[in-house]
Amino acid sequence: MKTETIRVKTSQKTELIDITDDIRKKIQSAGFRSGIVMVYVPHTTSAVTINESADPDVGKDILMILDQLVPQRAGYRHAEGNSAAHVKASLTGQSILFGVEDGKPVLGTWQAIFFCEFDGPRSRRVDINFIAGSGQK
Repeated sequence: MKTETIRVKTSQKTELIDITDDIRKKIQSAGFRSGIVMVYVPHTTSAVTINESADPDVGKDILMILDQLVPQRAGYRHAEGNSAAHVKASLTGQSILFGVEDGKPVLGTWQAIFFCEFDGPRSRRVDINFIAGSGQK
């Protein structure tokens, strides 16, 4: 399994950043033609998801609902003050899988891959793992 890394610099406490083009470039530069890609975020206060990219209000709505479900202050015991970020990351998830055909991600018409920041601003790492299909090394 081959792994590539991209860096994401966030600028807000919470935000969704479209990283689809960065991942497409890594797929192309790796010469990966067919198989599965796993995108993994090795951080406990950030996540990755696939969702609509055509309307930026979708991302805003996702963040709004996460803030309502998991408020910043709710009597958390974790002394660092970022418990809400940990819970949001657990709800969203640290990895996604998608197929690659003919060197291109298999995503729906409106779908994009988003890095989810819940404790920014920070510099983050995103790992891209290539799992080859039949006939690919």
